[in-house]
Amino acid sequence: MIEDYKWYVVHTYSGYENKVAENIRKVVENRGLQEQIAEVCVPIETVTEIKDDKKREVERKIFPGYVLVKLAVSYNEKAEEQRMTDEIWYIIRNTRGVTGFVGPDGRPVPLTQEEVYRLGVEKHSVSLSYEVGDLVTIIYGSFDGFSGIVDKIDAENDTVRVIISMMGRDTPLELGLDQVEPAVD
Repeated sequence: MIEDYKWYVVHTYSGYENKVAENIRKVVENRGLQEQIAEVCVPIETVTEIKDDKKREVERKIFPGYVLVKLAVSYNEKAEEQRMTDEIWYIIRNTRGVTGFVGPDGRPVPLTQEEVYRLGVEKHSVSLSYEVGDLVTIIYGSFDGFSGIVDKIDAENDTVRVIISMMGRDTPLELGLDQVEPAVD
């Protein structure tokens, strides 16, 4: 029974990332495994390259030699862990160009939600109940319990800058959008 989806990292031969991703997508389509393998991606970034005094936009792989796959996982009571099915492991592991999963002894280990957000694979949205100039309270982290004024909100990078008063001085803190909440009067 499918309970959740987790992102896994698949190691490939360098230069085979796109081919591996395409082959996995074809297997998903041909075998009707859309519920088991939700997404396959090769993380890329667009950079500006200057060559011979000409600027051009170039796409580069962020992690050469790796493909990310979002797989269905179910709870294994014996091992007391969530893991993918043996069929999916076999399909991906035996895809041409794949050398294995990232993890100890080749045993697949899913990425944590924090790693997924940091890698930019998935974006999570946080609905804000505060705006610039509002008084907020920090709800976790090193400054848990401190209050301050919202100075800047950067929704693209999921950060907020809060000015707190510490030792008689105004101190700016860069925090995650979900680390603060409106202060209760």
